[in-house]
Formats: sequence, structure tokens, C-alpha cells
Amino acid sequence: MERKDIDSLLEKIEKLTAESIRDVEEIRVKFLGKKGEVTRLFEEFRTIEPELKKEFGKYLNELKTKAAEKIETLRENFAEFVEGSSLEDFTKPGDNFELGTRHPISLVREQILDIFGSFGYSVALGPEIEDDWHVFSALNFPPEHPARDMQDTFFINPDSSDPILLRTHTSSVQVRTMERQKPPIRVVCPGRVFRNEAISARAHCIFHQVEGLYIDKGVSFADLKQAILLFVQQMFGAQTEIRMRPSYFPFTEPSTEVDISCNICGGKGCNICKGTGWLEIMGAGMVDPNVLEASGIDSREYTGFAFGMGIERIAMLKWLVNDLRHYFENDVRFLKEFQSVI
Repeated sequence: MERKDIDSLLEKIEKLTAESIRDVEEIRVKFLGKKGEVTRLFEEFRTIEPELKKEFGKYLNELKTKAAEKIETLRENFAEFVEGSSLEDFTKPGDNFELGTRHPISLVREQILDIFGSFGYSVALGPEIEDDWHVFSALNFPPEHPARDMQDTFFINPDSSDPILLRTHTSSVQVRTMERQKPPIRVVCPGRVFRNEAISARAHCIFHQVEGLYIDKGVSFADLKQAILLFVQQMFGAQTEIRMRPSYFPFTEPSTEVDISCNICGGKGCNICKGTGWLEIMGAGMVDPNVLEASGIDSREYTGFAFGMGIERIAMLKWLVNDLRHYFENDVRFLKEFQSVI
């Protein structure tokens, strides 16, 4: 080994270039690997005369250091492509990224919208922070109605003469649709709503709704019944039956609560339906004429129906979820149960 061998190899290393991270690895093996050129010089160093070892040892160490620095510089040019990976072993298997799944609320929401979309309904959206007019007054809520109370509604400025609040239902979107669109109107209104309730297995201060509205000439209660029947049979199965019970809502007259035959026991009675064979899923009714008039629609010419359901409630019945809080806790064990749901 002579000094010129070291200088020649150093000059060769300084001129090195690489076009890929694989080239960098090949350079490392060529010069610093077990059979590399720098390693070979260190092997020859063992046979050098003792009085020359100090001098040649210094040059060899400088050569090895510069070779390592050059290779590291080349490697940094491709660092963004190999971050966190090992350059030592290209046969190492890649990372096994686990696929996620859509949230059950999103799955049910899209299924509901798809069903009503096939009936000709379009989707209407609106703000979550609303005014009193769109949430209450335009929907025929009297000033003394308990839903206006602080126990039920999150008011942002309760002392104001024109209060702002978090919407308690997506009926406010129906009002906005009627204000800007002339009949015929056929929309479904999905969204998140807020009510000042204690959180438990059966109630939450945040939940999701889908409400529907159909206004045209000659719309009847029979149309409402048929639309709901077609929906529940597509959602829960062709064997599903419906039952309508008289009820009261300020914005519909007549009003009804809608039950479906229990999809768990087939209507025979079980602990899910409390032995009745029926499960409540939504409220509905014919749009009150006062609501039509408040939005500028002539109630003598047009009629319509409206309905509303909680998405969490539909998901609970569809997949037998026994606690509403599961939907909001982001527990991956719960969410993994829906990986196979399309």
C-alpha cells in the first residue's frame, strides 16, 4: 500500500454521485462494506512496516471518515423518500397499515339519503347556529313552548330580543328551503343538532337527524304513509310493517309517531321492544298551514308533509347498539365492528 493509493481512492470518492437511494446503498457496500475498497486498505495496513503505521493510519482514518460523510450527504438527498426506513435491508417487509372504516352514523346517514334520493328527494343543508325565527317562530312554536326553555335549548345570547342558539332540530333547514324555493319542494335535511340534556345510554346533548319535507299541490296523508313505508322496508327489510299513533307537534297537523315492527323478534315481543313488538323510529305529519304561510307559501294552494328521525336511533335498531355514548367515544374496538359494513 502506498500513499498514492489512498489519495487516488479519496479523489474517486469525492466525485461520487447517486441517482437513487439504491445507488447510495451500492456505493456504501462498494467502499465501506466487508469487501469494500476502503476496508481492503485497512486489511493491507496490517502488513505495513511498523515505523510507517502512524502516518498511514492517520491517512486511512481520514479516508474512511470522508467516505462515510460523502455517503451520508448522498443519502440525505433522498431522505424524504426513506424516512423511518432501514437502508441496511431492502428485503424488509413494508409497514402494514390497518385500514379504517366509516363511522356507523355516517353509514346510516348515507343509506337514508340514498333511499330518499331514489324517491326523488334532494339534500338541503343549513347552519348549526341559528336564530329564533328559523328554529321556533316560523315553525309555529308559541312563545311559552317548553322547547324554548334553557333546559332544552343551548342559547348563545338568551337575554337578547333576537336570540341566537344551537339548532334543536334540522326543521330550520326546511324553513330556509321554503323561504328560497317555490313548490314543488322535495328535500331531506341531514345534520347535527343540540339539546340541553343529561348524557346517558339513551340520551345525548349532541345527536344527528334527517328530516324530510314534501310540498306540492294535492299532497295527502296517504302520500306520507306510503313514503315512510317504502323507506322502512328498504332500511330494515321488506317484511317490516309500520304503525302510526296520533301525536302532537307545533309544526304539523295532524301529527303522528311512527313505529316499525320489531326487526329483532319479528313483532312477537322481546326485551328490545319491551314485549310490544313495535319500535318507535320517527315523528311525522302534515305541514301546518301556519308554517306554510310563515314561509310565504299559499296554504290554500299547496299542502305537504314532513318527517324527522334520529340517525343514532336508526343505527341502534339496525345494529343493536345499546348505548348512545359509543357513537361519540372514538373507541376503536367499537368502530372495528363496522369494518365489513359497506
